Amino acid sequence: MKVAYYKGDKKFEIGEGAEKAPEAGEVKVKIAYCGICGTDQHIFHGKMDQRVSIPQSIGHECSGTVVEIGEGVDNVSIGDNVVVRPLDWCGECPTCKAGHTHICTKLKFMGIDTEGALQETWTVKARTLHKCPADMPLKLGALIEPLAVACHDVRRGRLQAGESAVVLGGGPIGLLVAMVAKAAGAKVLISEINEFRLSLAKEMGFEAFNPLEGDLVEYVNSQTEGTGADIVFEVTASTPGAKVMTELVRPRGRIVLVGIYTEPQQIALFKFFWRELEMIGARVYEKEDFDKAVELAAGGTMPLESIISGVYDLDDIQAGFESFEGNAAAMKVLIKCD
Repeated sequence: MKVAYYKGDKKFEIGEGAEKAPEAGEVKVKIAYCGICGTDQHIFHGKMDQRVSIPQSIGHECSGTVVEIGEGVDNVSIGDNVVVRPLDWCGECPTCKAGHTHICTKLKFMGIDTEGALQETWTVKARTLHKCPADMPLKLGALIEPLAVACHDVRRGRLQAGESAVVLGGGPIGLLVAMVAKAAGAKVLISEINEFRLSLAKEMGFEAFNPLEGDLVEYVNSQTEGTGADIVFEVTASTPGAKVMTELVRPRGRIVLVGIYTEPQQIALFKFFWRELEMIGARVYEKEDFDKAVELAAGGTMPLESIISGVYDLDDIQAGFESFEGNAAAMKVLIKCD
């Protein structure tokens, strides 16, 4: 079978790989589509070579069809359309035993720490699979993983219908967070400086604001009777985002930290004291978030396809990754693996 191997130094190579027969508790999935996310782009640029075993297949935002099942598997059947929740937890650490397997202290992220979905078939543990309705396009299935991220963010933030939400960042995850928040009944404002993303957000029916062209804090206050938003989702992982997030939220409001900060930031901690704010960490997703994402995608009411900016065959994976280079309009690129 064909496998796309990351070779390091911004290079992929299509090679042959041996199909793995599923052992007990495993399932072989014929991969249909795999999305390219920001983490994959970091890998492409060599920023995660210490975690990836080069050469290695990567990728984790995938959809496919079950083609073979191992002994003892009863949650899926051959022919089922599925998506993979790409987390391999130990089940033995205190965090796992407390029920928080998604933040297991020994967690392996499939497609980074182990082989990934950018191949024709992928054999995985059955516990990682979620079934999709047969009539839901597999192209949308490749968006379930990032949509589950957004579902987890919104659930962690305890967002309620009627609340006001500000999403800092209008990239793929920011737009998905905005979609899930809107579906939950919130009034959503997206803050973004990229003109393409601003236009896309507006085309999708969201209110969007460019903080380079006006005072975001003043604008949010004008829309909330001077109190600030009920909840802020910080998705940018930027210094300006960290600085402004505490200025936007009302007393006893919540800040959900979605963006992954790799460097310490200066944050106005006085605001947490003065307004009794909460800051909530949100990492990946749990089972119920994947279930919710499948439900929302299958409902057909979200403009999910609007964030797909390109589809490339597996043989053209190099071009798919390079399509992000200097391209302000690149959002979510899918690789067709079958």
